[in-house]
Amino acid sequence: MTSRLSYGIVYKRNGSFYLSPKNAKNGRFSGRTCSSVDFEIPLSGIMEVIMKVAIYCRLSEEDRNKQFETDDSNSIQNQKSMLLQYAMEQGWELYNIYSDDDYAGADRRRPEFNRLLNDAEQHKFDIILCKTQSRFTRELELVEKYIHGLFPIWGIRFISIVDNADTANRGNKKSRQINGLVNEWYLEDMSENIRSVLTNRRVNGFHIGAFALYGYKKDPDQRGHLIIDEEAAAVVHEVFTLFSKGYGKTAIARMLNDRGIPNPTEYKRLHGLRYQQPTNKNSTLWKYFAISNMLRNEIYIGNMVQGKYGSVSYKTKQNKPRPKSEWYIVEGTHEPIIDRELWDRVQSLLAQKAKPFTIGTIGLFARKARCANCGYTMCSSKSHDRHYLKCSNRHVAKNACIGSFISVDKLERLVIDELNYLAKKYLDKDELEQNIEFCDNLQEQKTRLLSDIAVYEKKIAEYSKGIREIYMDKVKGLLSESDYLEMSKDFTTERDRLERIVSDDKKQLSEIEEKIAVGDNRRELIEQYTNLEHLTREMVETLVDYVSVGKRIPGTKDVPIEIHWNF
Repeated sequence: MTSRLSYGIVYKRNGSFYLSPKNAKNGRFSGRTCSSVDFEIPLSGIMEVIMKVAIYCRLSEEDRNKQFETDDSNSIQNQKSMLLQYAMEQGWELYNIYSDDDYAGADRRRPEFNRLLNDAEQHKFDIILCKTQSRFTRELELVEKYIHGLFPIWGIRFISIVDNADTANRGNKKSRQINGLVNEWYLEDMSENIRSVLTNRRVNGFHIGAFALYGYKKDPDQRGHLIIDEEAAAVVHEVFTLFSKGYGKTAIARMLNDRGIPNPTEYKRLHGLRYQQPTNKNSTLWKYFAISNMLRNEIYIGNMVQGKYGSVSYKTKQNKPRPKSEWYIVEGTHEPIIDRELWDRVQSLLAQKAKPFTIGTIGLFARKARCANCGYTMCSSKSHDRHYLKCSNRHVAKNACIGSFISVDKLERLVIDELNYLAKKYLDKDELEQNIEFCDNLQEQKTRLLSDIAVYEKKIAEYSKGIREIYMDKVKGLLSESDYLEMSKDFTTERDRLERIVSDDKKQLSEIEEKIAVGDNRRELIEQYTNLEHLTREMVETLVDYVSVGKRIPGTKDVPIEIHWNF
């Protein structure tokens, strides 16, 4: 290892560290001729420079085309062994191994890649070591942003051993940029080739989605062909039939929920097609929009409809809706569940029930009012020229929610009253000093979160250290492969769990810090909205994060609400 310091060069030889003065050149030092031994100073007892290295591994696209399992020249395991051996030869201390086993291509959402960048910014290590530059990234933009931009600022050295990329060597910067350009072209060509193949399959009516539409399943004997799933198809046919007889979408959803029929997402999960657990108790229920989307889907009459959404760029997974003129629609590609007569009758009824908004403006509390009982966003309704907010989840199943209900006028009045109350309290200096401290609670939350994050990060570091230690034990033959895999899995699972907790806590912390920052301007903000008679949508957007609305207290006209302000 060689490290350049302001006063000389530190290097390792025969297991010992030496300091060579910076002004030593061609065997001359301080005006006299001498051998290198004359001015080499052993660093034992003076200092020891140990560089920490982070190893990054990634499975590349070409690695997926191996014919045999034993052909692992580019496997994750081989990368780790190669890079670990190189690091040991240099005398570097291993900080951590970051490995994206299941991510290939230009995916900026690679979890270990992003964790590596976060740790680099905090300078938890000195060197990033990869097999090739392309393993780190193929995107020229990221090469310039990190390898040539931020890494030098953060004091991070980047090395890839196969293509000799090393940011400590200024002479090969152009080579690294050329590598980045070539990799960028590779990504573009690969994306275009994939797009061309998928487009061709869509044009020819082949299904290319990860899952078949509810009511169908993938044909095991013919790739891209759909066959009827009899169990789900019976539900689809019932939905169309009920709607044709005059039942509403919410009523149909309730009927299905009352009978315990799982919605399409839950159905897939129960049949082993999707393993994500429900996020809340109502995520397995049928909803209005699930029924609405089903009734309009032409796949149920035997037509293949694809390409409704398209990616913005090959560099991102973000999709955006496409106009219907750009959809890929191929008729008669599979057996229909719904006959043409029933389909036409349903489409006619849908057209009759479709009523555009008359005023064309957004509701005062649109997307701002939530049911306090189930968390569902409340929807608007109108009766006798008065507007109301209600929890629509109340009607999808008997036990889905006890329901919340309030008039828009009443909610507006309650929000104005609370705002005026806060303004009076806040603008009364004496009372403010005695009773009101807007940021006290936020500061307490911040302190608690910082404490929790510190505890969790300490535990994460312990698990990471344990992972490194058991890996070294395996390399040295002190630990069997099976024992290593079992211990590594346990350590990694727990570490990942803690990291998810830390990530969530940091998001909360960021939100709290934003609110505290805004708090410096809260007096000016509140002064703008004192003595109000009515609210506007703009005011609601500015002042209110959301309002939690409960169920009316029996025997009274009182509706409990909880206002979450933006200040």
